[in-house]
Amino acid sequence: SIGMASSSVDNIESPSLISNPSGEDEKFSLNNSDEQYRKLFIGGLSYTTIDDKLKEYCSKYGDIFECAIMRDREGRSRGFAFVNFKDRAMVDGFMAHRPHIIDGRQIEPKRAMPRDETSRSEGQLTVKKIFIGAIKDELTDDDLK
Repeated sequence: SIGMASSSVDNIESPSLISNPSGEDEKFSLNNSDEQYRKLFIGGLSYTTIDDKLKEYCSKYGDIFECAIMRDREGRSRGFAFVNFKDRAMVDGFMAHRPHIIDGRQIEPKRAMPRDETSRSEGQLTVKKIFIGAIKDELTDDDLK
């Protein structure tokens, strides 16, 4: 029941964030509201890596709800995938154990972000220092400002 599960978790704002390791109520523990916290983008995959190999590797860090290598219309790998773990802590564990090498290639895992949030978050960043390289010697500070 929800009441029992929430008693074992501190600082829960919404019942949708409660993990349910027993799996008794999959719909409750795997609803969409916390999916973004359980999902990883995996870039840099070898084009020969298959779904089962990726799932087998990632499952060393926790239970996998879904694992899918993105493919083009001809069925060829596009070199990236999405992996949904059953729990947010499993994503944290996977990220903490970088680098990861699958089929001889170092993959690039990143926490998946919804498309609308990625563009919005970049616009909200405050940058105090940037690097500008390969500039001509005759440029002045005023030119760069």
